[in-house]
Amino acid sequence: MDIFTDIELFDCPICHGAGLLEEESGWCIYASCLDCGCHTAEIPFNNEDERVKAAQQAAHMWNVGKVISSGVGD
Repeated sequence: MDIFTDIELFDCPICHGAGLLEEESGWCIYASCLDCGCHTAEIPFNNEDERVKAAQQAAHMWNVGKVISSGVGD
């Protein structure tokens, strides 16, 4: 499974920009917005099976709107 093409991300819940799954140095995955910079929490993983599950969890959090934003009130 190629997590970067097989997992669907909705538009950003804050600004409706494009979302992107990102992997940080082989230890965690998160989703972020290319426009406003909001992002999900970092989901850690230790192996390939956990990596896929982490990507699915990050995408789910993104798609339901559970994001961190540095906007007013945060």
